[in-house]
Amino acid sequence: MLTKRIIPCLDVKEGRVVKGVQFVDLRDAGDPVELAAFYDEQGADELVFLDISASHEGRETMIDVVEEVAAKLAIPFTVGGGINTLEDMKRVLRAGADKVSLNTAAVKRPELIKEGADFFGSQCIVVAIDAKYDEALGSWRIYTHGGRQATDWEVISWAKEAVRLGAGEFLLTSMDQDGEKKGFDLALTKAVSEAVSVPVIASGGAGAAADFDEVFVKANADAALAASIFHYKETSVAEVKEYLKEKGVPVR
Repeated sequence: MLTKRIIPCLDVKEGRVVKGVQFVDLRDAGDPVELAAFYDEQGADELVFLDISASHEGRETMIDVVEEVAAKLAIPFTVGGGINTLEDMKRVLRAGADKVSLNTAAVKRPELIKEGADFFGSQCIVVAIDAKYDEALGSWRIYTHGGRQATDWEVISWAKEAVRLGAGEFLLTSMDQDGEKKGFDLALTKAVSEAVSVPVIASGGAGAAADFDEVFVKANADAALAASIFHYKETSVAEVKEYLKEKGVPVR
């Protein structure tokens, strides 16, 4: 088993970190710059910063906040939200990001993935997938605009297409589990992990250290992302890593 990564996520709205349940009922979770510094000290392997309302509001990512966060970090840093063009990617990477996360813009214009991968390399391009189980589809449907708009894409079909275009990694969020703290969506994570050849970051549902062990062992995730349990100090990155070490899961 390869070394697994633990990744806190900063969902940022109007300059503050927020967290909700199933993408709604957002509440404040603190200052993004302070939290970034805290997670760097805590031993997080990477940090994800998502400007969650940028696409919905039709604006660019908050570059000033990205620059401030990047200045505090010595770990890899992924930024998403409102990235619609190659120029947007350049701006975010110049501001200090190591990777860009594409979601709504990539679904609307899939060639954007290829443009980014050709210019920066696939290792820079993370495709974020917000997926929700659809009974009629018999699988998970892709949503855009911060979970507000359903698309015609089924999750495995979209993941395979994104890899073909140059995606280097997936940030896979279960909308059904998001903020519920009942554990990651193992079926969704396993389905995507087995369908593609690139790393999959599981997101949505972390409630305890045991959930990380489960998603690594049972669903073959390469990394696991969490927000509220870290922001509200219900557990820590260090505690999760200690637990995983005891379980024999390789972590940094």
